[in-house]
Amino acid sequence: MQRNLALLLAAAMTLSAQETKPPANKKKDPEQIGNRDVGKGVNFYSLEKEIALGKQLAAQVAQTSRIVDDAQVAEYINRLVQNLVRNSDAKVPFTAQVIDAEEVNALSLPGGFLFVNTGLILHSDSEAELAGGLAHEIAHIAARHGTRQASRAQMANLASVPLIFTGGWIGVGARQAAGVLNPLGMYAFERGFEAEADVLGLQYMYKSGYDPGAFVDFWEKIQALEKRKPGTLNSLFATHPPSESRVIAAQKNIQDFLKSKSEYVVSTSEFEAVQKRIYALQNRRTPGGKDAPTLRKSPGAGPSDNKDDGRPTLKRRPGVQLAELRQAR
Repeated sequence: MQRNLALLLAAAMTLSAQETKPPANKKKDPEQIGNRDVGKGVNFYSLEKEIALGKQLAAQVAQTSRIVDDAQVAEYINRLVQNLVRNSDAKVPFTAQVIDAEEVNALSLPGGFLFVNTGLILHSDSEAELAGGLAHEIAHIAARHGTRQASRAQMANLASVPLIFTGGWIGVGARQAAGVLNPLGMYAFERGFEAEADVLGLQYMYKSGYDPGAFVDFWEKIQALEKRKPGTLNSLFATHPPSESRVIAAQKNIQDFLKSKSEYVVSTSEFEAVQKRIYALQNRRTPGGKDAPTLRKSPGAGPSDNKDDGRPTLKRRPGVQLAELRQAR
């Protein structure tokens, strides 16, 4: 009897060890965040030159785009980005700005310069979804995809370094506004970089406490948009993995490499307040302004009308009773 019990215990310990065995590839192990060089590869740019390059390109974007000059919106996005950066492999300081544009876009530049369109904020159903998009862009910068791709293509001209775009999340408005050349040959490597940014971005939002399933939710939303309005997405997306494959890959990465937590942050009252603030700013515009496009709110989209006590909404994993922290005033 004792011998059988000992065998069962040994088997259980072996199974437990197998379940917790870290991935052989450090890039797939969230426990290694900060202790790995995800930007390793052929690169003709030092970090200092990369930052200088990003600063130059960011200035072009800022000069040719409508930057949201609102303290509440800017402070919220910057704080969200900095929290994700602290839980990433990034080795450069980050600057985040919001562009007033309706496209569901985000834009990452070499050296830690990040731009997010109001359209991405307004089309996100939760802070976790927004965090997933920003985490993906942070992953592009942390892995130095911009200068690595430029180096691979032997592009020494600073004006030819591409802006990094996120597949189905990113449109072409910011790229056109930036006035930066983007030779078609530069996209030969983007599929691999996009897949890597998906893996890393999932880890960053996960380590920051957000539900990684929100990343999947957003890609499913983009997939539905592609089916509902075919042809509305630019041909740029042909160089990226299709949304359906990204959804499947993200689900697999969550299952294989992210240990289940008892609860995750889904959304916060600050996120909803910022959405409302953006809508309010849009409503103040003069109707028919030639340079002031209006953001339209889709049925069912936008911030919730539910009032809360200011604390984040937490989601518990299946099998655990849902913690409802929201209170009606």
